[in-house]
Amino acid sequence: MTEQPTSFERPETGADPAESRGALPRTPTPPHHPGGAALSAPARGGETPSTPGTTAPSGPSKEPSVIAGNGPEHSQPSVAAEPDTHRPRPVQEAIPPQPGAEQSPGSAERRTGQGVSPGRPTPMRRDGDRLRFVGAATRRIARGIDLDEIVMGLCRATVPTFSDTILVYLRDPLPVGDERPTGPVVLRLRRTDRIPEERDSETGFQSAGFAQETGEPVGVTADLCEVRPGGALAEVLRGVRPVFADAPAAQAALPELLGDDGELIIPDGQRAILAPLRGRRRVIGAAVFLRRPERLAFDPDDLLVAAQLATHSALGIDKAVLYGREAYIADELQRTMLPETLPRPTGVRLASRYLPAAETARVGGDWYDAIPLPGSRVALVVGDVMGHSMTSAAIMGQLRTTAQTLAGLDLPPQEVLHHLDEQAQRLGTDRMATCLYAVYDPVSHRITIANAGHPPPVLLHLGGRAEVLRVPAGAPIGVGGVDFEAVELDAPAGATLLLYTDGLVESRLRDVWTGIEQLREKLAATAQITGPDHPPPLEALCDEVLDMLGPGDRDDDIALLAARFDGIAPSDVAYWFLEPEDAAPGRARRLARRALARWGMEDLTDSVELLVSEVVTNAVRYASRPVTLRLLRTDVLRCEVGDDVPQLPRLRQARATDEGGRGLYLVNRLARRWGATRLSTGKVVWFELNRS
Repeated sequence: MTEQPTSFERPETGADPAESRGALPRTPTPPHHPGGAALSAPARGGETPSTPGTTAPSGPSKEPSVIAGNGPEHSQPSVAAEPDTHRPRPVQEAIPPQPGAEQSPGSAERRTGQGVSPGRPTPMRRDGDRLRFVGAATRRIARGIDLDEIVMGLCRATVPTFSDTILVYLRDPLPVGDERPTGPVVLRLRRTDRIPEERDSETGFQSAGFAQETGEPVGVTADLCEVRPGGALAEVLRGVRPVFADAPAAQAALPELLGDDGELIIPDGQRAILAPLRGRRRVIGAAVFLRRPERLAFDPDDLLVAAQLATHSALGIDKAVLYGREAYIADELQRTMLPETLPRPTGVRLASRYLPAAETARVGGDWYDAIPLPGSRVALVVGDVMGHSMTSAAIMGQLRTTAQTLAGLDLPPQEVLHHLDEQAQRLGTDRMATCLYAVYDPVSHRITIANAGHPPPVLLHLGGRAEVLRVPAGAPIGVGGVDFEAVELDAPAGATLLLYTDGLVESRLRDVWTGIEQLREKLAATAQITGPDHPPPLEALCDEVLDMLGPGDRDDDIALLAARFDGIAPSDVAYWFLEPEDAAPGRARRLARRALARWGMEDLTDSVELLVSEVVTNAVRYASRPVTLRLLRTDVLRCEVGDDVPQLPRLRQARATDEGGRGLYLVNRLARRWGATRLSTGKVVWFELNRS
């Protein structure tokens, strides 16, 4: 609904608002004016009223009015003055006469508001009306947060109270902050609003707006305008102040802004205002206010109103652009610090969710991660830094990077938490966080977990039983001087491990242990739907878990990581120890050939023998302890060779005269994927081949 100040108040009994007698003069009138007769004295009881044809010329002035035959009086009587019972109380003043209003027919009706067609907005009559309108309009504009809300607030506030039509042009693209655009200044029609009337049949005036059927601009031939340097439009925008359409500068600027046929929507006289929109540092657009020919033209005071509207709108747009950029930066920061996609390690399926604390605080300190480890293992991490601000997100990013680096060293979970604690202390004394680090081995079907003050994980078994794992809580990261303890538990095939942050189970309405019990019951109830032999789908399970949150239950960020343990069957694993001797490559080829024959994969024998021979040869050349060889049959065939040498091999291009250096080149050409990972006791070189 458009906020529109009341243009007319109910007149006092016995007073005619169309009569100039008793009206408070808004502008002083000298006794003799070149353009008209002197204003007669106010009519008193029994006196003849003043001649209806006499009007006071408009024009701002602060000098006291001089009434014929009396001393100077102020235009507004004092509140404390004694009321005169012999003279009628003054009524609302009439609309200030426009140039030529005395000669135009029906001007008296337009000045008083009488004769205006029903439903047509009446113009503002006094300075108080303008002040109330500007106050209401600026409040509506200030309510907007984003760009569209602010522009819509400007349009809704001005139509139909101030103008019949408004066109809002903004720079494309809008500059942000201290950016200095290098290209030309381009204005794009962002929005237009108007009184719904097709066309004035008498004057031919076409109102600008959008057609309801197509949504295309009506009456504006171009919605994109490039401001020519040194042109008329550039001069008006540089001047900042609003101008009437009949001003010489605006007469050349408006066709440039509206297009070749733009003059069709510009009525005659002072019924159009071009107002530049200037932000804090530069002009960011322009607004065009239009009035229909049958309505009173704008007066000089309306230029001040247009300037106020343009200033508040431009500052609001400037703030909205800055807010949008900050929200974009926050979203990008959070997105880059969380894993974009989860890996697909062998023997485990993963799903995750992240919810910010609120739409206005889209960054926080919660994170999750899944890191593939040597031996087809995977590290599952979830953590929570205190707070949900940009600082918390920055600390979270540093801790997550540290955890990934420590996981790449294949350190035990308790050692990883110990180094994270040291890193948090280096970041600051008040950098506190909780973290849970777990390593899952799909071959042994075991999981090793270490906790640093984090809520315990929940394990959903295949039969539907949900169990809160008993893991030592430990102290939060950043306390310092504490030891962390790791426990090793069974991870049966078909079970689901749920890692989460405290925002899921703790709120102002419940404590953390009550929330954990509700989570356990929710998981058990969800598992009953799919039956005891089929675990619930991971994605649907995550959605069901988040549905347990009520409207007022979420006070903090939420990070959720679900892992479904499929494992690797013992029949799909072949494992050997090879002594570091010259005969080791030949023995490795024979063992690999027998395993492939047992699995019915003879078509891969030649490739596997060649690659195994090359990798084992490189391992036994420098190893001092037995070399391990392991084959894993999953959706792919994976081969892993481990030794006690920490140096990682590097792929290089061998020269024609070199006798070696081609082993990894062959692995790179024949294998589907390959890699090398450093361990605490050496390294593992692995490669994968497609099964068919």
